[in-house]
Amino acid sequence: MAGPLILHWSPKSPYVRKVMICAHELGLIPRLELVRSVAAMLKPNPAIMAVNPLSKIPTLVREDGSTLFDSVVICEYLNDLAGGPLFPAQGEARWQALRWHAFGDGLLDALILWRNERERVTPLQPLLDAFELKARASLKELDAEAQALAQAPFTIGSLTVACALGYLDYRFDAFGWRAQAPRLAAWFAGVSTRPSLQATAPVDG
Repeated sequence: MAGPLILHWSPKSPYVRKVMICAHELGLIPRLELVRSVAAMLKPNPAIMAVNPLSKIPTLVREDGSTLFDSVVICEYLNDLAGGPLFPAQGEARWQALRWHAFGDGLLDALILWRNERERVTPLQPLLDAFELKARASLKELDAEAQALAQAPFTIGSLTVACALGYLDYRFDAFGWRAQAPRLAAWFAGVSTRPSLQATAPVDG
């Protein structure tokens, strides 16, 4: 029997959540050994740096001791390991899945920078305004694509968009994104009933 895959993990990270959703969808949760790891921007973690010099999570240590990092690389590895359907192999379905993945990841990147800036003692208002503008424009575009998301198979693209929306709920509750994107909100309500999303909702602790 194959040994465990060690995942440096946090219940708060949306990038870790992507990996965990994939693992649930692919039936690989029993293979994962979760190591609670804090990856603070201003305080590199020696335990993570021992396997990932960037001191970032998620980081996956494979059975042979080699490591994979960046959430999409880990997700694709797990999908390949299980022979799963989360990364379409070719054609328009592949490009749509990868585009939604890039869209969701890009939105997450902007949201995390936005949160970091607003928590500074003296945040720069032009930066806050820029991040808010990008978030609103992204929601408008994704709202226009909600029907396509609903009709498409569940892939790395749709799950990453869902992670970005979940992060909005977790860190930007007052932003009220659902009023800005009602069709997207309806799609998110439906996809959030999947056991993989319910089991990975971000929590403090």
